[in-house]
Amino acid sequence: MPLQSPRYSTPQRLLCLSNGHGEDVIAVRILQALQATANDTELFALPLVGEGKAYQNLGIPLIGTVKAMPSGGFVYMDGRQLARDVRGGLLQLTLSQFQAIRQWAKQGGSILSVGDIFPLLLAYLSGAPYAFVGTAKSEYYLRDDAGNWLPQVGFDNWAGSDYFPWERWLMSRSRCHAIFPRDTLTTKVLQQWDIPAFDLGNPMMDGLEPQMARSLLSSTVATRSPYATLEPSPARWTATTGLPAFQSHEDLRVVLLPGSRIPEAYENWQLILQALDTLLATFPDRPLSILAAISPNLNLEPLDYALAGRGWQAHRYFPQPPSHPLAPFPDSQTAWFTRSQATLGLTQLAYGDSLHFADWAIAMAGTATEQFVGLGKPAITLPGKGPQFTPQFAEAQTRLLGQSVILVESPEQVAIALQDLMQSPEQLQQIAENGYRRMGAPGAAQRIAQCLRQALLK
Repeated sequence: MPLQSPRYSTPQRLLCLSNGHGEDVIAVRILQALQATANDTELFALPLVGEGKAYQNLGIPLIGTVKAMPSGGFVYMDGRQLARDVRGGLLQLTLSQFQAIRQWAKQGGSILSVGDIFPLLLAYLSGAPYAFVGTAKSEYYLRDDAGNWLPQVGFDNWAGSDYFPWERWLMSRSRCHAIFPRDTLTTKVLQQWDIPAFDLGNPMMDGLEPQMARSLLSSTVATRSPYATLEPSPARWTATTGLPAFQSHEDLRVVLLPGSRIPEAYENWQLILQALDTLLATFPDRPLSILAAISPNLNLEPLDYALAGRGWQAHRYFPQPPSHPLAPFPDSQTAWFTRSQATLGLTQLAYGDSLHFADWAIAMAGTATEQFVGLGKPAITLPGKGPQFTPQFAEAQTRLLGQSVILVESPEQVAIALQDLMQSPEQLQQIAENGYRRMGAPGAAQRIAQCLRQALLK
């Protein structure tokens, strides 16, 4: 009797496509969760925008050409940005990437697309089975919490959804095994069509755990079931007064979110510093504890220079006594500044701590603003020159995040908006509930990875 050949199981292959820095980060969180539970899966990636450093840091091989475009991926904001990208080689890059995807798919495997219609379309054209994490669209752009159309959307609701019919067509193909919308409302709307949409939460809320001692934090996000009704954390409300816990803080705790794109973030920083001027003047008798969450790709020197020009004094070490709310801060490389009653720290390493510590945000960012709101806190935003945080983007963000975002027209109005919020504890409670509802509970990456194992990586 002839000997039987040993049987080997063929490893599953998964290619991740994403089109933006924030999308890369979300994709990496899901892939990390897959790595922890699926050692038999070979992971590959192709960032369609930028160089994919998030993948490289995780040791995931890239299958094709990558290149940073002048727009940073925000071609839909301005036709001039698209023209700059075309001159920078966008068409050649896209063709090269499509050929790399098709060649990879011929060897077998599945595709996970993260972002908008562009990676979704490439996944469909590859001929491989695919799944999609939709980060760019939400029904909240068009509807309220009850699913009713917002009055300001006009004819933008012609498609019956924020996702256009051709996008829904791509989602309903037989090779599309799973769709992961960013919120419950969007999931319910997509499920009206023949679309395998799963309500598993938003990976944006993962990876924000702080390093600081919990006693220093202004709020705690309670552990919640992803399927339960999201409620504000009890830690945010005092038992005696029913007011937000941070109302009792002696100091005002603020985080500054200028965005991550160069040179836009530097221009945003100038507007944010103007807002700080009015904040210092409006609350002269109240200490201010301020953290600026600065992207690691930004150079701190222009930010330092701008602070010095507005009278902020730099300190080599933390300038306050150990009893200060910001001491000890987990980032030893934080650049510290003081001015009258305010202490300000520039950190590039303690992002989660900055969001958790602060009670208020002055924000000109996309993902960072959404994450802060998701912790149940209000963000005051003001528009800039773009290419990302334009007046149009800022207005759309107020629809996406609802009452958790207060959009003002000028830096001088930031302090007024903050005063109004402080005098309305009922509104702050509604903001907390709204933020949890729209952004979801932490742990989405793990839940999505588990679903991928069952629906796509069979």
